[in-house]
Amino acid sequence: MGAMISLVRGDDRYANVSQSLALIAGQVSFDGVGSLVVKPNLVGHRPLSATHIDALRAVLGFVRARYDGKLILAEGAALHNTLDSFEHYGFDQLASIYDFEMVDLNADAVVSVEVRDRRLRPQTLRIARTVVDAGMRISVGPPKTHDAAIITCAIKNMVMGTLVNRMAAERKPEADAEVVRRPRLRLLPILAKIVPYSWRYSRLAHLVAGRMAANSNSDKYAMHQSYPTINLNIAKLAPWVWPDIAVVDGYIAMEGAGPTRGDPVDWRVALAGTDALAVDSMVASLMGFDPAGIGYLSYCRQMGLGEGDVAAIETVGNVVPSDVRRQFRPHPAYQQQMAWPLEEAKKYLEKARVAAT
Repeated sequence: MGAMISLVRGDDRYANVSQSLALIAGQVSFDGVGSLVVKPNLVGHRPLSATHIDALRAVLGFVRARYDGKLILAEGAALHNTLDSFEHYGFDQLASIYDFEMVDLNADAVVSVEVRDRRLRPQTLRIARTVVDAGMRISVGPPKTHDAAIITCAIKNMVMGTLVNRMAAERKPEADAEVVRRPRLRLLPILAKIVPYSWRYSRLAHLVAGRMAANSNSDKYAMHQSYPTINLNIAKLAPWVWPDIAVVDGYIAMEGAGPTRGDPVDWRVALAGTDALAVDSMVASLMGFDPAGIGYLSYCRQMGLGEGDVAAIETVGNVVPSDVRRQFRPHPAYQQQMAWPLEEAKKYLEKARVAAT
């Protein structure tokens, strides 16, 4: 198939992202787009783990220079209320400048999709309808190592952020009944502080966390039942919310104990493209990982969602891949995460893309 994406390196984050988008602008058409969703990554309130406001400004500026329709800044934050997170990072101050609506996907109407639990039994997860129904989707966030899926970039940002976590949604106190019925999930943050770090990624710890997640009111947590199933389910959900434009702001990336507790990498790069799989696969390669060894990227390639062969990806920009490739330190659970392959995956994924169209 082949794909062309941009790769830019420079000493200004905003300029890097702006230039990376300008280089692929000829591939983008806004004709007939009724609503456009920009999806940042706000997994936590640590700046290193989240989309930087300058990267978001660059994306919004690119869009508004070419599109005057309905623009939505949408996120379903994992650890905090989404609207509070928008305010925390100053995103709300951009609303009047770029004329966008802010949507908390955790409180959104939903589309129910069947995936698999840790025993490969059917389970239903909810994804936000605002993103499913959007005429165009743009993912923008930093590249990070991850505690369950090796790395997280554009595709995983879009999938995980659109899964509903009602516990983090804004609501009145009397509406908390459905959360109270499943209190065990509230123990996870407490246990994370008590349990020694070296034990957190053992097989037993992962099994216990997976069982607790399965009984939560957060579909984000419910995705984390096992390393094999999270990769399988990311690929299964991806066609429903596939990014039309993938933007990866690697000005400061993360290695080690991502996606929230890792260490900074002063990388100063940005990538963009209309083939999200090509962008994420190139980022994985530049981080020193084989894209074929990352479960959900491998599955997305098998499903024909984009170009996953780095050798077939052309880059345009002011730098070539070999100049910025480096080995990121993986997450401490990297070896456990590598046990993602499932024999049952091929048959299961054959029907996944068709179901989403």
